[in-house]
Amino acid sequence: MTIYQNLIAGEWVGSDATKNINPSDTNEVVGLYADGTVEDTKNAIAAAKAAFPAWSRSGIWERHVILKKAGDEIMARKDELGALLAREEGKTLPEAIGETIRASQIFEFFAGEALRLAGEIVPSVRPDIGVEITRDPLGVIGIITPWNFPIAIPAWKLAPALCYGNTVVFKPAELVPACSWAIVDILNRAGLPKGVLNLVMGRGSVVGQTMLDSPDVSGITFTGSTGTGRRVAAASIEHNRRFQLEMGGKNPMVVLDDADLDVAVEAAANSGFFSTGQRCTASSRLIVTEGIHDKFVAALTAKLETLVVDNAMKSGTHIGPVVDEKQLKTDTDYIEIGRKEGAKLAFGGELIKRETPGFYLQPTLFTEATNQMRISREEIFGPVVSVIRVRDYEEALATANDTPFGLSAGIATTSLKHATHFKRNSEAGMVMVNLPTAGVDFHVPFGGRKGSSYGPREQGKYAAEFYTSVKTAYTLA
Repeated sequence: MTIYQNLIAGEWVGSDATKNINPSDTNEVVGLYADGTVEDTKNAIAAAKAAFPAWSRSGIWERHVILKKAGDEIMARKDELGALLAREEGKTLPEAIGETIRASQIFEFFAGEALRLAGEIVPSVRPDIGVEITRDPLGVIGIITPWNFPIAIPAWKLAPALCYGNTVVFKPAELVPACSWAIVDILNRAGLPKGVLNLVMGRGSVVGQTMLDSPDVSGITFTGSTGTGRRVAAASIEHNRRFQLEMGGKNPMVVLDDADLDVAVEAAANSGFFSTGQRCTASSRLIVTEGIHDKFVAALTAKLETLVVDNAMKSGTHIGPVVDEKQLKTDTDYIEIGRKEGAKLAFGGELIKRETPGFYLQPTLFTEATNQMRISREEIFGPVVSVIRVRDYEEALATANDTPFGLSAGIATTSLKHATHFKRNSEAGMVMVNLPTAGVDFHVPFGGRKGSSYGPREQGKYAAEFYTSVKTAYTLA
């Protein structure tokens, strides 16, 4: 079987390899992918540093053409790349193809942004002096991505990093190297100069730590667990390095008495259980007022009974497997914790056997939960959702905000008054009204508050806040 190698200084470099296993069929090896070393990572950083002076001064048309070409190829291969994503991560094929399309759109957007690079010319308060305000690329960017969106998240970090003239060392999650390798191969063939983009697959304790230890990495953008994010922050502060963190969530969806029941149920089911609940924006806390509580639980339970859990590649599958055995154990451990805490297991919670061996788990719904239970406060990152009963809107808002996280929040209501108040008073970075909390556009800012995020927002024109440094220049006329 072919070993997919790391890309360092424009060359594919051999290394020891690890198996990439299909969570829908653990008998299938998706591929063998390089396991990078400390030396590989140091070489990649050196290559990126050497390539930075020329790339940072490259023409905007060159960057535009490369990013546009990459986006076009991703779109042309959406079915192939979507199937690869579904096989390695376990996302259903329609979801995987949709994610691939989004990656293409992200590259298309930043191809346009490359042609829209601009600054300001402003008058000085002093006579005969001109002031120019411009943005310079930051330098070598370390990119560390998670396993749950193996093509979209790399795209929304790689595209702006390259658009604004930075060079890159990219470490994808160990569980999902295939999509990252494919996207790097596409960018490499699109015409990036040697050393501008370097891919080092491997363990976080080796590749990631070497990136954190290097004084030559000017910025780190990280999406992953809260614990690892804190380590990224601590290491970056030591080097006076810019860092951007997207971490956990325990996102609430409020359902009020006046909600359209069908809309509320569809939004809750999508938010909590689709993509196997493995989204940082998933709603794992459903905060429901008394008047609609019983009807909502009954309707949501009926909805869950119709959802098919099976092989991600199979037609008709609504929910694929959990990504791997470790995450499956985390999910089942939390299900047991919920039972012991006194929550009622209203639906699911059982392991499932299917035609192919995989990490299959029923969508799990707890009722009679409180906001103090661990299942309501800690991120599980699986298809496990708690329903919390509250008296009224005021208690619902207070409960929604009572969390150490603040990524996404939603409300189901037909009241303009309550929708407007919730948008203004929710302590989350993104707020959805009568929509799933998971699912965002590629051209607007993404990010949260509290323990969910740190640093400038990702995506859209706001990405420039992280990937560039503002320069102010004065000239005597």
